Amino acid sequence: MVNKRETEIKRSSKAEDILLQINSKTKLGDLRKIAKGIKKDHELAMELWASEEFLPRLLAILIMDKKLLSQDVLNQLDQDMQTHTFEERNNLMDWLMANQLMKDQKNIALMESWKNSPSALQRRAFWYYQGRLRWTGQTPPDNTADLLAEIEANLAQEEPEVQWAMNLTAGWIGVYDEKYRARCMEIGEKTGLYKDEMVSKGCTPNYLPEFISIEVNKRSNN
Repeated sequence: MVNKRETEIKRSSKAEDILLQINSKTKLGDLRKIAKGIKKDHELAMELWASEEFLPRLLAILIMDKKLLSQDVLNQLDQDMQTHTFEERNNLMDWLMANQLMKDQKNIALMESWKNSPSALQRRAFWYYQGRLRWTGQTPPDNTADLLAEIEANLAQEEPEVQWAMNLTAGWIGVYDEKYRARCMEIGEKTGLYKDEMVSKGCTPNYLPEFISIEVNKRSNN
């Protein structure tokens, strides 16, 4: 049976008014201001999500009720994200992770179960979460050795959106855990991932030997 969620949801006047406030010039800060005025409204979030538009979906994520984000609901959101461009769907999943999934222990447990998910976006969320734990200075779980073994075995053949998050995790492990630093740099040397990537001035390269060296030097100079 064809999924008719979009046609079955009769959009409320509140949703219509909000959608009229969003256009191509709307910035993330603007969305956060709108969300702050709404606070939490899962029903409204689903109306905005049903618009299928990128910016309204970012706003929808901000006002979702995290307690209603079951695995089934997340699977549906993941499926909906597949209609977006590569960059947009990665941004949507990253935004969902940072603004909802990381703020609830039940959802953190779901993310931690996604390492071998059939969904590339869910695998990305697993690895990005592991990287953020280290990057933000939170005490990471005692799984670093296992993660590195997994990265060494699977990084080269993973999907590009997952590679980025795995690489990020290896990078921050190398920065903050000196005993693994050389090993993390070697992962970059062996795979060559991001070695030839052009980087804007002032940005840190993703290539692991360079990323780790630059970030370590920043911290030693502070």
